[in-house]
Amino acid sequence: MFEEADRVLKGRLPGGSALSDLCFEGPENTLNRTDVSQPAIFVASMACWRGLLAGWGFGNGETPIAAAGGLSLGEYTALCLVGSIPFDEALELVALRGRAMQDAAEASPGGMVALIGADEAQAQGVCERARGSDVLVCANFNAPGQIVLSGSRSACERAAERAGAGGLRATVLPVAGAFHSPLMAPAAERLAAALSKAVVTTPRCPVMSNVTAEPHDPSPDQIRRRLVEQLTSPVRWWQCCQWLGTRVAGQAHELAPGRTLAGLMRRIDKSIKVETHDEP
Repeated sequence: MFEEADRVLKGRLPGGSALSDLCFEGPENTLNRTDVSQPAIFVASMACWRGLLAGWGFGNGETPIAAAGGLSLGEYTALCLVGSIPFDEALELVALRGRAMQDAAEASPGGMVALIGADEAQAQGVCERARGSDVLVCANFNAPGQIVLSGSRSACERAAERAGAGGLRATVLPVAGAFHSPLMAPAAERLAAALSKAVVTTPRCPVMSNVTAEPHDPSPDQIRRRLVEQLTSPVRWWQCCQWLGTRVAGQAHELAPGRTLAGLMRRIDKSIKVETHDEP
């Protein structure tokens, strides 16, 4: 999978580096750049998926999936593994998305602040009190009591101060920009142009849309539209998981890298058991 990714992205990463070299050897500060980390995470997840298929005896064929979902970038992984977007097309889109988001972040400096203990009304209230003439919106509904705000750097700083005054815990996140906010509009325009030419087909099972917290409309044009909207819209992850929990029974699997989604699921719905695959 990494060899295939190196062929697709040849000469397009910082310094002309191969994605596999950056993933296996670093340096970490380059790997953590938005335009590198997004294709790196996507390829690691898909490599994990191919390994699981082989381990389960499915080879590269289909395995019975009730539904799929992913948080932000992970939505592309979900669409890829159920056959809606071919691997090379998805990797091209993810790489462009990361580059466009990095450029938008550099053009309009912003940040993100995690609020711990807030419900949606409280988070919206913090936005209203701290926004002023800047941009500040709810960007990620990760789990009950964990909402991330996104916007102009000065507004994020005010939000962190005013959240504490309101009895909420606030943490400024080490991210490159104001993702899932109106400041990502230039990136959304570039992504829309690329998606209009990309191969997108009807997924073979429901795939959750971060924007609507419901399965994607199976129309390829609607999938394209939601993926563009996702860059400037809040990610409603816990609502996606609630939909899955009420309609899909069985085992949930989290692909590498990391175990973040399993941790969030324990806060969303403890009845849904998540098997993580961060280690071989």
